[in-house]
Amino acid sequence: MINKKIESILKACENKKGYNFTVLDVSKTSSITDYFIIVSGNNERQTAAIAEEIIEKCAQEGIDFYYKEGFDTGRWILLETDDIIVHIFHRDEREVYDLESLWYDNNSIDVEQYGITNWK
Repeated sequence: MINKKIESILKACENKKGYNFTVLDVSKTSSITDYFIIVSGNNERQTAAIAEEIIEKCAQEGIDFYYKEGFDTGRWILLETDDIIVHIFHRDEREVYDLESLWYDNNSIDVEQYGITNWK
């Protein structure tokens, strides 16, 4: 089930031209979630479009996000479901917060296994 959720989220990101995908397994070091999905957009409008696409496509598959934050600025949008937190960053904000470095102890998952081709 978790792989299907990750795949749905990544495909929705790809649909709206999100890029620089990272999936981190944080289950061993975090008590709040099992996975982080991190994606970039070029501007505020694109980050909002990515988030809306994720919410819409996942709802069609019965995946509900109970926490949504950041739509007002579009610089860092956060979507949370029971076992995944999605971070949608404006490209400039992603460099500032650099979550990958903060969670360096965690395993990065190869997004190509989900059929994602535009991940860099």
